[in-house]
Amino acid sequence: MAGQGRADSSAPERGAAEPWRVISATTTKYKSAGPLGRLGALRARVRYWLDRPLTPYLLIVGTTLLLLVLGLMMVFSASQILALGQHHSAQYYFLKQLIAAILGLVLLIGFAAVPVAVLRVIVYPVMIGVIGALALVAVPGVGVRINGNQNWLDFGFFQFQPSEFAKLALVLWGADLLARKQRAGTLTTWKHLLVPLVPGALLLLALIMLGGDMGTSMILVAMLFALLWMVGAPLRLFVATLGVAVVVCTALVVTVPHRAERLACIGVTKLDPEGACFQALHGVYSFALGGGFGAGLGAGVEKWGQLPEAHTDFIFAATGEELGLVGTLSVIGLFAALGYAGIRVAIGTKDSFVRYAAGAATTWITAQAVINLGSALGLLPIAGVPLPLFSYGGSAMLSAMSAIGVLLCLARSTSGAKAALAARSKNSRIRRRLARVLPRRRTTARPAPGPARRER
Repeated sequence: MAGQGRADSSAPERGAAEPWRVISATTTKYKSAGPLGRLGALRARVRYWLDRPLTPYLLIVGTTLLLLVLGLMMVFSASQILALGQHHSAQYYFLKQLIAAILGLVLLIGFAAVPVAVLRVIVYPVMIGVIGALALVAVPGVGVRINGNQNWLDFGFFQFQPSEFAKLALVLWGADLLARKQRAGTLTTWKHLLVPLVPGALLLLALIMLGGDMGTSMILVAMLFALLWMVGAPLRLFVATLGVAVVVCTALVVTVPHRAERLACIGVTKLDPEGACFQALHGVYSFALGGGFGAGLGAGVEKWGQLPEAHTDFIFAATGEELGLVGTLSVIGLFAALGYAGIRVAIGTKDSFVRYAAGAATTWITAQAVINLGSALGLLPIAGVPLPLFSYGGSAMLSAMSAIGVLLCLARSTSGAKAALAARSKNSRIRRRLARVLPRRRTTARPAPGPARRER
């Protein structure tokens, strides 16, 4: 039935009243079956709405706006104490994040408005620009080191993190490369399957790891795996690649002491004498203090110094303390809906570029969210990656909004969504014309019949 629903939903010429006719028919069908029948009717209604061609597009827009607004609210709440302690105004970090969000909306609208062909045109300029910026970061005296990682470029009035845009570059370049190879029919050989995709991704990873950003490297590896999986790479390739990745990650963790300490903090329940897991433990405390409904927005106590990075890496823990289990489940649900919409875009198209780009962008957002949430909950090592669309950080916000803009562009390009948007636009024009005409018709009174007409 699901496949039938998707096929039906691709028909764009339905009348505006048809959804209500379908729902009414479904309700009548199940009404006589008691409580189980009503449950079946509800399930049928949800399935119908989820299978409509514009559902992924609208889900992406709605979840993005909700995450953005809730994130701004939590950044303002979690950063006030830190800003005042640094002799800034209480709104200091909030205003910077608000500016980043506005600029991000401009990028989102720009990416969402262009045709898919334009995305394929800018693939190589974006890739070359990101590689050049990452190379500049690695130059001593040019790259800026913050919290032990050299990942930033300082332009005086703002700091820029090129590694955040390496994910966007891999999405566009990897999808375009694989789409071209699939069209040429060369993906059946290992050489064309791996080259130059894997060497290009390894170049990005090497430049990022020179700055010590292992969290972003993990996300890029997940995106590379997603691209290879979508293109149909054999299982033995994944096993071999996963084995190499495990060996490399183990070496990187063992050779850097603070990474080994973070790994040892998984599942921490009490503070050790040296205080190595202070941040992870107070993240867990924040969730415990929040309970079911939280202490209230702005009423959290862990942000007063016990919870480091409350507005960046551990903003989910601050959300748990102030909004409770309800708030945290809402955030998780929004990311789940966003991931579902991205998957729907990837599987609902015949265009290989759209499929690969949507799958890679969805992997980026969901993998980064899972790593951040797992770190805050003490289930994963602290990787230092922000929560997309939620945590404080200008570069992270701009790159995440760019990814959402790309997803909207891809969602709009599917045949069902194109026709549905065109039908909506046509209906809106008709309504505007009727709104201009009908009031004048209503106010125009009919002339009373004259005496001559009465005689007849």
